[in-house]
Amino acid sequence: MAITVHCDIVSAEGEIFSGLVEMVVAHGNLGDLGIAPGHAPLITDLKPGPITLTKQGGEREVFYISGGFLEVQPNMVKVLADTVTRAADLDEASAQQALKDAEKALHAKGAEFDYGSAAARLAEAAAQLRTVQAVRKKFGG
Repeated sequence: MAITVHCDIVSAEGEIFSGLVEMVVAHGNLGDLGIAPGHAPLITDLKPGPITLTKQGGEREVFYISGGFLEVQPNMVKVLADTVTRAADLDEASAQQALKDAEKALHAKGAEFDYGSAAARLAEAAAQLRTVQAVRKKFGG
């Protein structure tokens, strides 16, 4: 049996995942992170995108997070995210529409235009679409 570490994924709505994992892969602001049992302790911020868990027994599960933080301790990995969605629950058509809407908002600058908000919506929509496409490509979902 593979060595595991306990992992929790928590959002403002509550706990999304809690269990033993062999590996956690996330997108940090400075690059991709692969966390396995025995990893050095760390805290880092995460970009919007997928979190891939290899659960005990080898099954993989992918979640989309809108950003947050990753904490690694000797016996625990914790993901604290603003919002979390199981990648299987994301809809590619909705993600594409959100991307189009965000791009439209970015280009249709009005008198009360908030560039930061529009850019953030665009980045989040693009990350959701990348997550859906990556899951479909890797897992045939």
